[in-house]
Order: sequence, then C-alpha cells, then structure tokens
Amino acid sequence: MISIAVPNKGALSEAANEILREAGYKPRRDKALSVVDEANGVEFYFLRPKDIAIYVAAGHLDLGITGRDLAGDSGAKVEEVLSLGFGSSTFRYAAPAGQSWSVEQLAGKRIATSYPNLVRNDLRARNMEAKVIRLDGAVEISIKLGVADVIADVVSTGNTLRQQGLVPFGEPIIDSEAVVIKAADRELSPDHRVVLERIRGILTAHNYLMIAYNIERDRLSEATEVTPGLSGPTVSPLALDDWVAVSALVPKSRANAIMDELASLGAKAILASELRIARI
Repeated sequence: MISIAVPNKGALSEAANEILREAGYKPRRDKALSVVDEANGVEFYFLRPKDIAIYVAAGHLDLGITGRDLAGDSGAKVEEVLSLGFGSSTFRYAAPAGQSWSVEQLAGKRIATSYPNLVRNDLRARNMEAKVIRLDGAVEISIKLGVADVIADVVSTGNTLRQQGLVPFGEPIIDSEAVVIKAADRELSPDHRVVLERIRGILTAHNYLMIAYNIERDRLSEATEVTPGLSGPTVSPLALDDWVAVSALVPKSRANAIMDELASLGAKAILASELRIARI
C-alpha cells in the first residue's frame, strides 16, 4: 500500500481532495487525519501543507501534494513529479505604496516573511545580505508596526497587499502552484505511476474538450492544422463522398475560437463534448 500526503485545510486541500475523488479514490470524511483506500491500495494522510515536503523527503510518505513555494521553503530534498494547475500564486517582495523600491536596495534592510528560506536563497543568489524576520502570519502589518522595512509574501490577487497600502516590486521570487512531490532519492514505482496517470487524466479532462466535425476531404489538411489534438486527430470516412469525420482534443479556453475557424473552413456538424476522465 502506498502513502500519499494531502493538505489538511485551505484552498489547496479542497482542490486536491476533489481531484482525488474524481480520480476514483476514497474521499475524506469529516476531519479524519488519514483514510485507507483498500480498493486502490492507497493510504492518504492529511497534514499541514508546510510539513508535507519534510515527511516525503524523509521517506515516511511516498508522494505528497503541496505548493511549490512551501516545498521550496521547507529545505527538504524533494522533486516535483506533476504540476496540478491550481493554487497559482507568486512570491514577491512588497513595500509601502508611494515608496520607490528595487531589489538592489534590500541589502541591510529588514525583510519580514513566513517563508524565510525562500528569501535567504534569493538573497544568496544575488550575493546580498539582509535581516530576515520570520513571522507565522499577518506579515502585511509588520511594516506598519515597525518590525520590517519590506515584506516577502505570497501574492494571489494582491487584494491583501492593497488593503495594507503595499505594492509588490521586482520580479517574482518564485511562481507557485500545487504540485505532486516525491523524495529526491527515490524512484517512482509502477503503483506510484498509476496514481499520477489517474490524476493526469483528470487534469486533461478539466482542461480539454473533444471536438467532432465533418469536413470536405480537400479542406482536411487546413482543418487538422486548427485541431491537431494531443496525439493527432482521428479521421474517419463518411457515407457522403469526399467528406470525412474528424475528432480531436482542443483546449477548453480556445474551444469557441476553434469552432469559428472550423466553420470558416466549411466544417459542418461541429460538436464539443466535455470529458470526465482521459488517458492520453
């Protein structure tokens, strides 16, 4: 039986649990700390997102779902094996609005953050020294209270920063999202790969539609340039002479534009279908 760590609360937890449920795994009930899925040979442990990389790196758990920023700040030796496409954010320096700051001015300054290792690593890469002040929360208020000169924090929408009169500066220290991780010194087993393929199939279903249409054979080349699919389109003959049926996966975000292009090529009976599960 393989073991997988899942965030126990917050936005990462909700999205991770939903993907696992869609992938056919036993859902978490109430606030259980662990769930044994005998049918699939998996045991899930629900842990603090900040701790997951530490458990996985130590070999206590096979896989874990956490944020890229959290894994990086932990200092644990883990590797990403799958990006999940949710929980997107950036980790940025920020200072009071109206003040002109650049990253080059951080030397010797006080930087408050809940991710001290990410900040120290960034400063080290820049060959700079500054005082890094670790706080476990409410980092945005630290400048107003005189604890810090600037902060480094996770930015999703930027609303929290704006409410405190802060604006980000410099390039993001890290672009983050939810990821599946494993210990850096461990290889993926066939059972691990089954889990990853199930999750990958759900992500494909979330992000793609199946488009089907009929097109004249002499326009097929143009049409398949519009709908190349992930591994090539499926083309089938029709009873109607000189016409073929085509089906291909297309990104959901471009589905309407693609249908417009197909219609302009003379395609008929253009249909788009949702996917529930996919294996590509």
